[in-house]
Amino acid sequence: MGGADKLLQPVDGQSLLRMVAERACAASALVAVSLRSEDRARRAALKGLDVTLLDVPDAASGMAASLRAGAAWALRQPVQALMIALPDMPEITSEDMRALIAAQRDAPARPLRATSASHIPGHPVIIPQTLLKELLDLSGDEGARAVLRRHPPRLLALAGDRALTDLDTQADWAAWRARQSGPSHGD
Repeated sequence: MGGADKLLQPVDGQSLLRMVAERACAASALVAVSLRSEDRARRAALKGLDVTLLDVPDAASGMAASLRAGAAWALRQPVQALMIALPDMPEITSEDMRALIAAQRDAPARPLRATSASHIPGHPVIIPQTLLKELLDLSGDEGARAVLRRHPPRLLALAGDRALTDLDTQADWAAWRARQSGPSHGD
């Protein structure tokens, strides 16, 4: 991102991080966000939201550090599952999250993974309470792939490519913004 924080990029008048957190809050009563201790700007972007901020001092070791923090938090909560919603996916809506939560209730012992409309696996992912301890053993930057290989998830298709739209680079952001301002946006 050329030194810019992708999660603080503006979307509809607010940071991407805040927008995704607000959507999560609209979908669930319990929301936690994993952050590094030094993420002052990200913490400020979340100010006033009803979210639990999880300190992840070893975040530089990879995505697994955030997943371990989230799993440890969820194991102390009265929850049946943990939804892993990545903060750099601007097209995931509160309705998408609620649909995943409702689908998880139908088979609460199995993981659930969102896909694109063409059934390409993406995010969010829901891990049932019974498998959260397995997240505590993750390392590196592969996310929960190892857990999902051992426990194949059910799949739920979301509209379009929302489950795949992940903005990591300046090029990703430029292409996404161009699509948003194109003639078919909002139709």
